[in-house]
Amino acid sequence: MDFSLTDDQRLIYDTVRQFMDAEVRPTIRERDRQEKFATAELRKLGELGCCGMLIPEQWGGAGADTISYVLMLEAVARVDAAMAVALSVTNSLAALPVLKYGNDAQRAKYLSRLARGEILGAFCLTEPQAGSDAAAIATTAARHGSAYRLNGSKSWVTNGGESGLYLVFAKTDPSAGARGVTAFLVEPAFPGFRVARYEDKMGLRSSRSAELAFADCEVPEENRLGEEGQGLKIALELLDGGRVGIAAQAVGIAQGALEASVAYAKQRRAFGKTIGDFQAVQFMLADMQTEIEAARCLVHNAAWMRDAGSARLGPYSSRAKLYAGDMVNRVAYKAVQIHGSMGYSRESDVERMYRDARAITIYEGTSEIQRMIISRDLLAQSGARSVTGGR
Repeated sequence: MDFSLTDDQRLIYDTVRQFMDAEVRPTIRERDRQEKFATAELRKLGELGCCGMLIPEQWGGAGADTISYVLMLEAVARVDAAMAVALSVTNSLAALPVLKYGNDAQRAKYLSRLARGEILGAFCLTEPQAGSDAAAIATTAARHGSAYRLNGSKSWVTNGGESGLYLVFAKTDPSAGARGVTAFLVEPAFPGFRVARYEDKMGLRSSRSAELAFADCEVPEENRLGEEGQGLKIALELLDGGRVGIAAQAVGIAQGALEASVAYAKQRRAFGKTIGDFQAVQFMLADMQTEIEAARCLVHNAAWMRDAGSARLGPYSSRAKLYAGDMVNRVAYKAVQIHGSMGYSRESDVERMYRDARAITIYEGTSEIQRMIISRDLLAQSGARSVTGGR
């Protein structure tokens, strides 16, 4: 068992970390207040290869492994969680499905632009009446000659209104239930596509979350991704991998909160000494670091499983997201507590981190859904498992 990082992996993490400290940290507080999307900063990260990390070089990507990918997301989320979720979606929920399920014409048209950060991608599954129950989506796609017409709406679309490519799931055969869902590559210029509104959110305020409306939205047949009826299989498979990235985002937020808390504990004085000299604060910091390291190990293990092509990635990514999501909320809570009244002020970074952390246990599958996935896998196992979990 080798837990060390390669030189390339360390270089990716250090490069992104330095970029975030120099280019993003000075603007994050004001952008959060203004709910300003980080267009320029994301374009620069695209130039560094962060928008197409899992895409092979032949299609314009970095061709990196999943460990490198989660390290990049952690380094971004340590400073700006909203940017991390934008990158996570465009990497794992937009570019990857085009790579895996698209044809060469679709790959040639979209992958290099996504990988360079020229356009962002979005994933459109959730609807006002269909969140965790993905098979309950009501958006339809009816064939008309050489095109499909989409009708319905999608909600909580990350990068909505900012993306150049939307992966939209709609029912081509409503009578078939889950087997009647099909995936489509939709461009915002297609007739009948409209951004209906933006969500006013508690956290991740500089990340766009939009409601989209489709009114006879014309999608050419060549923009269907995969075969008819294959959509839900594609969506659920993508979410298995996407959850690894969300867990890495949680680790990044927690790492940023820990670093801010350590710095504050060394600087803030009370009763004639720094608050870091008090055992109560020391114990909180110790618990924070221990939980972060535990979550990081779960994330890296799930990333390794993905690179190994494991058929059991689902429960591993669910365990990583479940624990990391709960962990980051505990760590952010302690960070605010250590900062005291300053932690409750909008002038502190940990106040924003506290708000941003709350979404981790909700999107890309709530913690309750992750527990269902984990328990079903556990109960389905036959015979005794070794300490490796049956890799």
